[in-house]
Order: sequence, then structure tokens, then C-alpha cells
Amino acid sequence: MAGKSRSGQRIEPSFSGGNERSDDGFSAGERIAGGGRSSGRGEDPLPDRPRRPKNRRKQPRRERGGGFFGFLRSVIYWGIVLCIWAGIGAAGLVVYYGSRMPNASTWAIPDRPPNVKIADVGGSIIANRGATGGEALTLKDMSPYIPEAIIAIEDHRFYSHFGFDPIGLGRAVVTNVLTGHAVQGGSTLTQQLAKNLFLSPERTLERKVQEVLLAIWLEHKYTKDQILTMYLNRVYFGANAYGVEAAAQRYFNKSARDVNLGEAAMLAGLVKAPSKLSPARDPAAAEARAQLVLQAMRDQGFISEADIKTAMSQPPTHATSYWSGAQNYVADMVMDQLPGLIGGAVKEDLTVDTTIDTSLEQKAEQALNDVLAKDGKKLNASQASLVSVDATGAIRALVGGRDYAQSQFNRAVTAKRQPGSAFKPFVYTAALEMGLTPNSIRNDAPVKIGNWAPENYEQKYSGPVTLATAVAHSLNTVAAQLATEVGPEQVVKVAHRLGIESDLQANASIALGTSEVSLLELTSAYAAFMNGGYKATPHVITKVTTASGKVLYQANFDNPPRVLNPDVVTNMNAMMTGVINFGTGKAARIPGWQAAGKTGTTQSFRDALFVGFTSHLTTGVWFGNDDGKSMKKVTGGGLPAKAWKEFMVAAHKGLTPTPIFGGGQIIDNGLPVAETAPNGDQQTTIGAIISGSNGGQDAQQQSQPMIRQRPAQQPIQQQPVNQAAMNDDPEDLPPVGLADDNPYSSDRYYDDDIPPADIGDPSPTPATVRRHHRSSLLDIILGQ
Repeated sequence: MAGKSRSGQRIEPSFSGGNERSDDGFSAGERIAGGGRSSGRGEDPLPDRPRRPKNRRKQPRRERGGGFFGFLRSVIYWGIVLCIWAGIGAAGLVVYYGSRMPNASTWAIPDRPPNVKIADVGGSIIANRGATGGEALTLKDMSPYIPEAIIAIEDHRFYSHFGFDPIGLGRAVVTNVLTGHAVQGGSTLTQQLAKNLFLSPERTLERKVQEVLLAIWLEHKYTKDQILTMYLNRVYFGANAYGVEAAAQRYFNKSARDVNLGEAAMLAGLVKAPSKLSPARDPAAAEARAQLVLQAMRDQGFISEADIKTAMSQPPTHATSYWSGAQNYVADMVMDQLPGLIGGAVKEDLTVDTTIDTSLEQKAEQALNDVLAKDGKKLNASQASLVSVDATGAIRALVGGRDYAQSQFNRAVTAKRQPGSAFKPFVYTAALEMGLTPNSIRNDAPVKIGNWAPENYEQKYSGPVTLATAVAHSLNTVAAQLATEVGPEQVVKVAHRLGIESDLQANASIALGTSEVSLLELTSAYAAFMNGGYKATPHVITKVTTASGKVLYQANFDNPPRVLNPDVVTNMNAMMTGVINFGTGKAARIPGWQAAGKTGTTQSFRDALFVGFTSHLTTGVWFGNDDGKSMKKVTGGGLPAKAWKEFMVAAHKGLTPTPIFGGGQIIDNGLPVAETAPNGDQQTTIGAIISGSNGGQDAQQQSQPMIRQRPAQQPIQQQPVNQAAMNDDPEDLPPVGLADDNPYSSDRYYDDDIPPADIGDPSPTPATVRRHHRSSLLDIILGQ
């Protein structure tokens, strides 16, 4: 009972006593058992702890700091951890890839490949040659729109970052992730420069790390303006153009100094994809990209909305697909000659001054294209070339072909073709030097020389004719006879003396131009007739200087040797004047100017030439086909003479007409011309001769006093020409003052200048020359 009553008594919990648990109030040795009785002895039993109902769900214990903010704190925490580890990993990569690079103390900016700037006689740029395609410019030299456009579209924080732009990189990464493909690049201009200077274009992590390291080094070593200058002079703009100067010349045919706002925007747009956005390949895409650049420039405050409207109102750029223009033939020629003049390869930027007159160059190209466009297809003539030189041999214009973009082969310099009858002046010169005169008589009749039987066109012959008549009408039989008389070896010597450098075959057929020569050397040899008998060495380079102004080469052609007697020149010029006034070259007449020249046509009409001169210029023109196919009866007096006339008329516009050397008169005083000595008052320097070729009549008159004072047998009297009887077209009339009783005329001669068949057969032994007139072919054969 007693125990029972105790068990039902309420006992209050006690907090006294020694061995208490720190966490919940129980002593260490206590256990709660069964009905709550205590198992201990001598101690007051503790009341049973109330038991929780079994059906009551255990409440989850609320974690400290749980909920959204706890999640956010976790994200931040682990984000920081990840960033730390990423930083450690990035640092490791930088250290690893950086260790694979050369020591920073050895880093240096590689030299920019040398550029050769080629300038015309007035200092204007003809072309740039070299690996870059253009010279380097300073920021102050180039159009200010160019650096502004580049910065606006490529790196608008250029002047604030340290070579690597984390903001720009982050923006590019986000944009590319959102779009699913690469839309933006995170490289700064400094990084792009580092890549262009030192690294390959491959896209690897190693290259990107090295690019950043090099960019930081560049920013540490150079100023922002220096970095921008290097970038603009080296960045690739497509079409083999490196740097803004090369690109401006390539796409706009102007210097980067003169680029306008719209053009600058187009150049800046090219950097992203030079080939895809090229105005030569896709003008619409280039224009659209340029408009984006303009908007970026406005957003950055470089230009106003009004500036954009002005730029967009300008006519669109029409760039050619390739380098074009006849001046590029000249540039290639310069680069071929340059190493030999400076003693080796080009190792630094050079400026080459040339003899080219850009205005004449353009007129020459236009003349050839005009004639080809009008009659080329109809007459099966696909190509043409032209060379024009002055009295010293300086090349004033040179066109190597119809279109440089289509073919870079220089037909005026590199190609060698048979000149046909255009070679005959050397034969007649040799004959005059052996004692004959323009009034000497030879028989125009069928002739056989060994196994060779030269014939005139349509096998028509005129019997006894003067040499002047034979030249004017390009009689093959007379030229062949003369070559046999003087000897083919002598003809070769004369040609070489006047400037022909090609190998010539010393046979009888040389009289009809069967040995191949270039148009340049043929034209330059004719210049000896123009200048009064001095050798005219063809040249195009006058001076070569370095960027610092050091002269590496200076041309000097002031004192050329005399190669012809002045009287021989006078008579040759008189005979070649007849070619234009009365003979095969009538299509080459220049209104108001006295001119002389010679036509040339090769077998089967494969080549047609006209070479002629005034007192101002000597010009040679060739027409034909690269594959040697025949044209449709195109002779030297046809397309070549027409193109020659068009060019020469344009080239002489505004100049005062002056007569050619000798005035077109024939000297025949009964003495062998080669044995006569010049009078004391005859000019003996080329400077005196040339002084009258630039439009001054007084100087020209002073240069030839001997011609007017020498007593001679009746020269051709100058009388007004019966123009109405000769030609209905006043534009084609010969100059006033030519003889009305034409000594070159022959009703049975034709304007066609065609060599006979079977050219090139062995020639007989040269006959001995006799200095008296022979009136028949029989006399020649019998040696009487």
C-alpha cells in the first residue's frame, strides 16, 4: 500500500544535486525505465517523463539559416570557391603556356616587310610593290576618319583598357552563348596586333593565352598611338593589301591620306571579314557593313547624324576585282630592274622615281581599248601594246596589254615578235651609209635570191622606183635587193648600233623583219631618227631613294653617243614622212604635225605594227593575238596606225607644232652622205636637239642650220597640198607645205603592207656595194 500510495504522489522535479546533465537536466547515471520507476537506490525517484503520443508526426527540425537566403548564401559561397579554383587554374595555364614562350627580354617588334613606292615623273604614286602592297603612314598623315572608324567598330575602349578588355570579352561570351554561335570577338586592337605580329592564326587556347600576354607587353612598352599606328599599317584588308595605304589604293585608287568618311567606314568594315565583305566581291555587303560602322562612330561621338547623311549620299564605291590599270605593267617592269640597280634585294622602304607621265599612260591605254572595242572582235585582234619614249629614251607611256587584271604578261617588253616591214628603216639606213640616197633608183620586179623569192602584195610591181617610193609603199623586192647589196651583216650592225639588243639572223630575209624583237627596243631604236642621230637607251627609272632620303641610284642619260650621221637621219626622216603622207601609213596622219614612221605586218597577218615619231615623241604600237592566230587582214597601216594616231593626237594636245629633224627634206648633192662631214654650226649634243622637241619652234630652227644652208641638188620643193584631191576628211590631211607632185606616189601600189611567202630561206653571199645608181635587176645580178 505504501508503495502504491507513493507511486501515485506527484513529485516536483528537482534542479538541485551534483551530477546534472548540461543539455537536458538528467544526471549521467539515470535511465528512464518501464513505468517510470527509478532503478536507483537511496535516491528520490524522478517522475516519469511524459511520453508523446505515437500518432503524433515528428516535426522537422528547423535548420539554422534555411530558406531562400540560405540558398543564395550557398550559391555565393560555392561561386566564390569556383572562382578561386578557376583563377588558380587560369594562372596555371598562363604560367604553363607562358613558359613555352621565349624570354620577354628577347621580344621585339618584327620589321614591317619593305614597300616600294613607284612614282611618276610628277611625283604621283603609280603603284606600290612589296608584301604589304603599300607604304606605312603615321596617324597624322592618314585621314582622321580611318582610326576613328576602326576604334568605333573594333575596340571602343581602346584608350582605357590595358591591352586585355575583360568587359568586352564577357560581353562577347554572353552574346555568343545566347545566339548559339560566334557573333562577337573579345579581342582588343592590341591583341589583334599581337596576333598579327607574333602568332599564327590557329584558334587554340595556347595561342589565346600567348596573345593576351603579348598584348599586355605591347601596352607596357608602347603608347596607345604607337600601337594604333602599327595596327593600321599591318592589318589585312583583303586582296593582298596590308595596311590602310595599300587598301585605299587597292579599292579606291587613292591614298589613305585622301579617304573620305564613307570610304573609311568601308575600310573599317573589312577588318571583320576581308574577303566576304570586299567591295570588289560583294558591294552590297560592304556597303551594309559600312553603315554599321557609321552608326558605331555616331554612338561613340566621333561623327554627327549630319555626317552620316553626307557619307551615305556619296556615290557607292565600285572596286575592281583585281589590280588593274596599265600602270601596273610599269610597276612590274620597275621591280624587275630594281635589284640590278641597287645591287641586291630590297631590304627597306624605297621610293622609285620614274619617267612615266600618268596622263600619257592613261591616254595610251584608252587609245588601245578604243580601237580594240570598235574593231578588235570583228577583225580577230584580241591584244595590243604600246610604248612611247622621248628623245633621250625615257619611257613616257607603256601599255603591256589590253587588261592587266586579265593578263599580267607584258607584251611591250617581254614578248618578242617579228617586226615585219617595220624593220626596213635599218636596211635603208645601211644603204644610205653605203652611199645611196632617197633618189637612188632600184627596179621593183620579181627577184630570186638563192632559194628565196620575195614578192610584193598581190604580186604587183612598178619597175624602176626611187628608194623614197620603195619606203613609202613598203616594196619588199627593193628592200631585199638593198639587204643583199649592203650585206645582211651590215644591216644587223646598224640595228644593234641604234639600240636593237635581240639576236638578229644575218640573212637576206632580215630585210623583211624576220628576226624577233621587242616593241620597246624597236621603238627606242626609231628614237635615234627622231633626235637627230643619238642613241636613245630606253629607261624608266630615274632615281631610287630610301625613306631617310639616301640616294641609292641616279640615272644619267645626258650624253648619249651619236650613232647616225645627221644627213642620214635627215634623208631617212624624209622617206619615212612619205610613209604617213603618201604611203602605207596614211591612217596615222596627225593634223598640224609633221610625223614620220613605218608600218609592219608579218606573215598571215599574225602581227601588225606601226612605229613613228614627231619632234616630241616616238611611239610604237602592236596588234595581234597571244596564241599567234591570224587576224583578218589587219596590217600595220590599219588598227596600229589608228591607235597610234589617237594616242599621239591626245599626247600633243596644247603643244606648238614643230617639224621633225631635217624638216622632211631630202639631201642629195651627189656625194655619199656617209662621207660628208657635219658643218661647224651643226648641233652636236642631244640637249640641243631635244630643246626643240617641247614646243619651241625657235630652238628647233636653231638645231638644224646645216640642213637649210647646205648646197644640194634640187630638194623637194615645199608647196601647198591639194587637200581636196587627196582626202575628203580634213582630220586626215597631211601638214601644209608638202609637195603636190608626190614623189612617193604609184597608182599600182596598195596601202597593205604584206610580206611575201617563204620568208627565212638561206640568203646568198652579200654582193659588193657599188656607189652608183643601178636601174635594173639584171644590172644587180650581173654586178655591172
